[in-house]
Amino acid sequence: MKRTRIFTLRNPKSPVSEAFRTLRTNIQFYSIDDPIKSLVVTSSGPREGKSTVSVNIAATIAQTEKKVLLIDSDLRKPTLHRSFNMSSLKGLTNILVEGVEYTDVLHKVKEIDGLDIIGSGPIPPNPAELLGSNRMKAFIDSVNKKYDMVILDSPPIGLVTDSAILSTIVDGTILVCAVGESDINATKRAKDLLDKVNANILGVVLNKVPINGGGYYKYHYSQYYDYSYYDDGKRRGKAK
Repeated sequence: MKRTRIFTLRNPKSPVSEAFRTLRTNIQFYSIDDPIKSLVVTSSGPREGKSTVSVNIAATIAQTEKKVLLIDSDLRKPTLHRSFNMSSLKGLTNILVEGVEYTDVLHKVKEIDGLDIIGSGPIPPNPAELLGSNRMKAFIDSVNKKYDMVILDSPPIGLVTDSAILSTIVDGTILVCAVGESDINATKRAKDLLDKVNANILGVVLNKVPINGGGYYKYHYSQYYDYSYYDDGKRRGKAK
């Protein structure tokens, strides 16, 4: 597995891992009467860290002896297979197009008991149509019955409609934004797109917040839960 992705496994006692545990708790107790069992992780634009967030949320939940299924539903530029040393040639598209059983394309993470991965499969010419199909909804409904949590890593909502479509078939949506990189208008538009389809937005994760300067980070550490993401050891971020 790539060292840059799974902080909760690399260093479980770090502030980064603690932040993801806090995020996990917030998701699990979001609604006591109607618990969150499936969610989409998206961003307003590319390279904002949504896949890193997806991986660490999934790992953290699985570490509480829960069964978690992480699905690469980015059928345009899939990346999850790189984090888990697995092939992207068999996965979600095979399930939706060929009717392959999900267990035939399932990758079990040996290092984290209870965490299963489904890659994207071959990139199709019609990602939005596949993700919005009745087959996709039926598939999510079926795995929801077998897992405690199903997490979909999806494309940036500011670029394509895929995430908006997926948000209508899950219990909640998390929006990832990169400090200093996310355009404020693009972020507002991303939220508007989710609002238009009545997505249940659970919250926003702020990513790539610089900490080397000291002041901003130290002041806000008491108010925010530090999460995040390394970029050659120079950047980290945090989740509110």
